[in-house]
Amino acid sequence: MKLADVEDHMQKAVEATQRSFNTIRTGRANASLLDRIVVDYYGAPTPIKSLANIGTPDASTISIQPFDRQALNLIEKAISLSDVGLVPNNDGSIIRLNIPPLTSERRQEFVKMAGKFAEEGKVAIRNVRRDAVESVRKQEKSSEISKDESRDLQDKVQKLTDKYIAKIEEVLAAKEKDIVKV
Repeated sequence: MKLADVEDHMQKAVEATQRSFNTIRTGRANASLLDRIVVDYYGAPTPIKSLANIGTPDASTISIQPFDRQALNLIEKAISLSDVGLVPNNDGSIIRLNIPPLTSERRQEFVKMAGKFAEEGKVAIRNVRRDAVESVRKQEKSSEISKDESRDLQDKVQKLTDKYIAKIEEVLAAKEKDIVKV
């Protein structure tokens, strides 16, 4: 495994963690809150953003206007059954989601959720490190590289690991600040 590949995989783990953070509510309307919700549309699980225009007319409302009116009730049902914690208001052509202000208890739950997502990202980075170190050790064992080269490569992999774990910590700190901000 090349160092560039290792770094690429670690960067993707950070990006995946960031996407997970975007699904956590912070008190403001954000269309990415609906990213994890899929609708059973004609037997196929389909993301809401593929079925409708999603907008945020103001800071506390998300509007969902389906391309196909038949999908309106399916979208409403999918949102109701999801873990987003929002109640859809269906007026026959548009679904509106009102984002209530967060209580301090709910904010703390979201901070814990963000911590869980960050830990998952760190585990992904550590798994990339483990695979890279195993690859380097195999190369050393088969005499493709020397012990010194092996040690240098393992040190570089560890430095990349530390760098990307620090990036996840930065993203987590920013998200926690965003969640707790009143």
